[in-house]
Amino acid sequence: MNCCEAIDLMGDALEESLPALQRAGFEEHLQECVVCRTYLDQLRLTIQAVERLPRPELADKRRSELIAAFQRERGRRK
Repeated sequence: MNCCEAIDLMGDALEESLPALQRAGFEEHLQECVVCRTYLDQLRLTIQAVERLPRPELADKRRSELIAAFQRERGRRK
């Protein structure tokens, strides 16, 4: 496995959803590649940091306005 292939699998690896065959190749690559190990560690840290951020609560009215604006914009692009 090369670095590009490993990077493509990192999301699934972090979600622990890699099939066994891919997981074996992925783990072997990580053992050999410090760059990909570092990148994976940085992704983990980023996810953990984002999960700790407070989630702002939108007022129902504002949320409805944003959804309506999104739907209007999406309709224009079709």
